[in-house]
Amino acid sequence: MLAIAGARGGRGNARFVSSVNRAPRRADLGRPGHGRWLHLELKLLADVGVIGFPNAGKSTLVSRLSAATPKIANYPFTTLVPTLGIVRVDAERSFVIADLPGLIPGASEGKGLGHQFLRHTERTRLLVHVLDMDPGTERDPLDDLRVVDAELAAYSPELAERPQIVVANKADLFAPGEPRFAAVERHCRRANVPFQAISAATGAGLPELTQRIAARLEEAGWLRAAS
Repeated sequence: MLAIAGARGGRGNARFVSSVNRAPRRADLGRPGHGRWLHLELKLLADVGVIGFPNAGKSTLVSRLSAATPKIANYPFTTLVPTLGIVRVDAERSFVIADLPGLIPGASEGKGLGHQFLRHTERTRLLVHVLDMDPGTERDPLDDLRVVDAELAAYSPELAERPQIVVANKADLFAPGEPRFAAVERHCRRANVPFQAISAATGAGLPELTQRIAARLEEAGWLRAAS
């Protein structure tokens, strides 16, 4: 893309060579050109984007699956900018995963880090939707799932159709028959969305999650050859 044309250049001393002046000490300056300010916006490009509410365990998950070192702390919006990591499925295959800032209701209208979050999400191919299943938070993970999906749809209908894998994090803190877990599992089964229980802190379920992500990417022809 041509953003702005260059001005007419000057003439160097070689342009003034003649039969009687073989080494002229003369040159012309170029003409002043036009100026222009451009605002460029970089949208992250990754195979997998990790989404969810703040403090759901997204950064811990990315740090366990890859060599990335996102900031991890127990307060909202610890992640202010996306962090990329490479996940090696095996010796020959890998994918790029992105730890994206969390969002809150109203993100599609710019609340919290909403627009930053959603702009980067547009450039990912598969979404891993992390839910906080910690009973101590007294949150309803199914409501959180619906809120995030609604914000995706409000921002871009195309984004709402992006393939997802729903991940129930902090499995070490709840029993498989726990009502909230069962409700999310039923919802995903009805919506035909892959569902995986993990503990990013202990590593439980992470190998299975990696294989499910790789299988989905490979099915769509997006899985990379490991470099």
